[in-house]
Amino acid sequence: MRFFDHQDAARSETRRLLLAFSLAVLLLVMAVHGALVVAWWLMAAFLTWALHWTPGFPIGFLAVNVGVTLLLVLGGWWVETSQLRAGGVKLAKRIGAREARPSVSFAEQRFCNVLDELCIAGTVARPAPMVVTRTDAINAFAAGWDESDAVIAVTQGALDLLNREELQGMVAHELSHLREGDTRLKMQLAGMVYGLELVYNFGDTVRERGGLGVLFGSAIMVAGFAGWVAGRVLKAAVSRQREYLADARAVQWTRSRDGLGGVLRKVMTQRRDADAAPHRFMGIAHPSVQHMLLVDVPDERALAHWMDSHPTLEQRVKRLYGRRMSPLPLTPDEAANQPDKPDEIRPVRQATEGPFTLV
Repeated sequence: MRFFDHQDAARSETRRLLLAFSLAVLLLVMAVHGALVVAWWLMAAFLTWALHWTPGFPIGFLAVNVGVTLLLVLGGWWVETSQLRAGGVKLAKRIGAREARPSVSFAEQRFCNVLDELCIAGTVARPAPMVVTRTDAINAFAAGWDESDAVIAVTQGALDLLNREELQGMVAHELSHLREGDTRLKMQLAGMVYGLELVYNFGDTVRERGGLGVLFGSAIMVAGFAGWVAGRVLKAAVSRQREYLADARAVQWTRSRDGLGGVLRKVMTQRRDADAAPHRFMGIAHPSVQHMLLVDVPDERALAHWMDSHPTLEQRVKRLYGRRMSPLPLTPDEAANQPDKPDEIRPVRQATEGPFTLV
């Protein structure tokens, strides 16, 4: 299968998942109203038995239930996305990244050169290059609401352990996220999931008031929890498809599956070595950027795979090569300590329908 086919498949699956996400929000609204109707019936049945009096539904019962639920979901979305609009540079600095210094470090000079040539190949506005120092883990992330505040940050481990071809694959993957608008999409979905969570929290607040609040609050919590779980699962599924899309785009721009493939295979080695030193390679495991990373931090909780923001390393490598591949050794790249001459900045050929295929 050609990498263009992989991209089309990922986009189609994303559209289906986004439609499912919209339906999940509508079903949540209906579920909250339905749960409150059931709670009202239970209360009415008790009053009929105890007092021989059956109360009817209040005026505007449906409108209030739907209105309050939508207010919580959309209000939570607005609040969360407003906080995420701080900008990619501010977000990167929050987790310890700094601006790249090509005049001081050969490795950072090479990173900036690779970024420049790939921006030419992908016709992408150049994001700010940043480095997460004191981090052994091979990783990177792209962030930013739009081109004016976009940033690509790589870890020190990536600069030290990746060769130039692998660094190209990593940067191309992150540029794809910016080109496809994935950073904005993920922040929008994160805000919507937060809004779904607010419905559950509102039910918990109502239940704590006691009395009839226990009945109606519990009903809201049940519906809200189901909606929150559905939102988290669908958000993670969308994120996994965008990772597949970015992988395919990286191969298109670099014309090499060994670039990004080498990165993922070296991360596999780091994960294996991390068993002996579990905290050594955690690196940038920060909640604000967890879903934006090139590779996520493993989560061994039960059913966590349903909410993983990334496919497994084995799945991504197999999709690149068409078969399982073994991890690569972690050897420092000596070229990272050599100057990358300015006249060697080579624009990567824009990939068109050519002979190279992504299995």
